Amino acid sequence: MICAESITLKAGEEYLLQNVSFRLNDREHLIITGSSGSGKTILAKVLAGKIFASGSLKLVFSGNKKKVFVEQRMTLKNKSNTTDGYYQQRYNSYDNEDSDTVSESLVKVKNDKPRINFLSDQFNVQYILDKPLLQLSSGEHKRFQLMKALLEEAQLLIFDEPFTGLDVESRKNLGAILKQIGKYAQLIIIAGAHFEYLDVFTHVLELKGGKVNFFRRKEDYTFKTHISEKSRFDLSELPLSKNSKEFAIAVQMTNVSVKYGEKQILDSIHWLVKKGERWLVSGRNGSGKSTLLSLINGDNPQAYANDIILFDRKRGTGESIWDIKKNIGFMSSELYAYFDKSITCFETVASGFFDTIGLYRKLTEEQIGLVHKWLNILYMQHDALKTLSSVSQGKQRLLLLARALVKDPPLLMLDEPCQGLDSRQTKAFVNLVDEIAGNTDKTIIYVSHYDEEIPDCIKYTLSLN
Repeated sequence: MICAESITLKAGEEYLLQNVSFRLNDREHLIITGSSGSGKTILAKVLAGKIFASGSLKLVFSGNKKKVFVEQRMTLKNKSNTTDGYYQQRYNSYDNEDSDTVSESLVKVKNDKPRINFLSDQFNVQYILDKPLLQLSSGEHKRFQLMKALLEEAQLLIFDEPFTGLDVESRKNLGAILKQIGKYAQLIIIAGAHFEYLDVFTHVLELKGGKVNFFRRKEDYTFKTHISEKSRFDLSELPLSKNSKEFAIAVQMTNVSVKYGEKQILDSIHWLVKKGERWLVSGRNGSGKSTLLSLINGDNPQAYANDIILFDRKRGTGESIWDIKKNIGFMSSELYAYFDKSITCFETVASGFFDTIGLYRKLTEEQIGLVHKWLNILYMQHDALKTLSSVSQGKQRLLLLARALVKDPPLLMLDEPCQGLDSRQTKAFVNLVDEIAGNTDKTIIYVSHYDEEIPDCIKYTLSLN
């Protein structure tokens, strides 16, 4: 049983949670929902004992007292038990020698090979058991997290957006697994936007501004997109222009392959992206989508061993990584995971001018004005001086999207850009991409596992298998 009474948490003068109360009996399972910034993840961390809050919280267990919190993305440790990971690390093969494999890491949780094999079959990830953790794609990373949690056989499992980053088949499999687990454990699931495959839950707790807006059985709840705020950004003064850079070919790959040891990631890729085209890159988790983009964005050293043309120029003919990046606006879940969250929201957007994870150079007056314009477009001007870590995860991701757009690049590469956004933010962002496409000749490469997150402007598909 879980009994929460008047759970309250303040940061300075701002209430993050205010008088949150609810009660769950044995075999009752809870969805916590609400718009971005409503307090969902904070409440989950309070329930998991990760954050202290005032009020009363009682957890009554019938047997195994273990509780497990599965965050949106876990921090990986190397064999030295340190967490000195860095962005681009998984593309540098030599670092993988200091990383546990998936199997080694799972055995450390519980040395139960039959159960590990059962879970890997359920999640269809037998192929990653011998893979170093550092080489996992974002979707594979998510499935590893879920397997690790389920291996612990806790009586209370708390999941923060468990479907984020998973392909369609993995989402179905996870829904079926959660239904089985619900027979012997209690589940609390954070779900800001996606509710599919969640037949297991019995109750809904909706938060609004840190307060309980609704708590009842799911039969009494009308599922809806959270549209309490504006569902469109202010696009009246988009600071965008026609491309000043002249080129005919944005990307051309000829017989491109990427291999780590004996593991083939990409095999004989031929792909031509012309200026002004808009592409979707699709495929299951682990099919190589992010690796493909890393070859374009200058993040993967194996680009030099392949035949790749960017903006009419062959890779490896004297250009620097910064020469490449200045023409590309890029966002990915991996960039989000490793980004410096101690800087301000203003500095986060401004770092896009220099393609750095942090702001280390002085801005011109024009650049300062452009950052303020993008903050206004996102209705986040009042957050400008807050640290990135102090705003909601949805806002953090929107700021990184503004970072990709602020320098007005000729090529946009957006790798699952709507991860962590609520329904309103997703709708507004997709509309923003369509507006950009309709008013400029920008080339766009887009990755998503959800049909509703794909802008109408996307006309071509590269499917990886």
